[in-house]
Amino acid sequence: MRRPLQYLALLGYVVFLAFPMVWLLSTALKSSREMASLVPTWIPRHPILSNFADAFGEQDLVGSALRSLAVAVACSVLTIVLALPASYAMARYRSLVSRFAVGWVLVSQVFPFILIIIPLFMVLRSLGLVNTLPGLTVVHVTFVLPFALWMLQGYVRAVPRELEEAAAVDGAGRIRSLVKIVAPLLAPGVVATALFAFISSWNEFLFALVVLKDPDVATLPLTLVKFTGAEGVVRLGPLAAASLLATIPSLVFFAIIQRRLRSGLMAGAVKG
Repeated sequence: MRRPLQYLALLGYVVFLAFPMVWLLSTALKSSREMASLVPTWIPRHPILSNFADAFGEQDLVGSALRSLAVAVACSVLTIVLALPASYAMARYRSLVSRFAVGWVLVSQVFPFILIIIPLFMVLRSLGLVNTLPGLTVVHVTFVLPFALWMLQGYVRAVPRELEEAAAVDGAGRIRSLVKIVAPLLAPGVVATALFAFISSWNEFLFALVVLKDPDVATLPLTLVKFTGAEGVVRLGPLAAASLLATIPSLVFFAIIQRRLRSGLMAGAVKG
């Protein structure tokens, strides 16, 4: 009875995760009259596609999505470039400085991020990066970097030191052992960290609201807010359609990264 119960629990978990997407799709295909009905329906009685047309016609979804994509990709790359050597130093060189760095990472996650909005805005204004996508990228990297360091240093500690020592005995230098031995084993951690940075930047709203003021540089979360009227009246149909389209890049990126994650695990096992 244990295996059927496990599959039943897994099915319930999948349904729990898929419910928001299914309900979002159902809402995007309903008319305003059907959405206002007191009896909600799972399957639209008369599916329509006008909500998608209205979403694209009213707002610049494509342009804002491309801007969000550029910021998210840049945030992922910069986060990996900065976090990978720092996490290796934190995990391998045990000293007072590395312990202080680990403590700083933990403490930085305790304080609410809204406390750093004003200092970050003042720094960006002095650098002339307010209302620019590079400025938002810097803010997202600052937002993601502490947790990325914490993730990657855990992966580095999982790599046995004996592998590097064996490579040194065979005549390999530190750089060569890092590239040939350690790097393939860290590939799953790098991929997972890049995925976390991408999704965090893609969905981020608060910092974008503070940094970006010009509608021409608005990212996708800021564009979705525009489906709410000045009086707080939400157009659920176009908003559901736009939100559904906004989740597609994250799903596609995760599907691509998942393959790389499995291949990285296998490559790391072979190299080890």
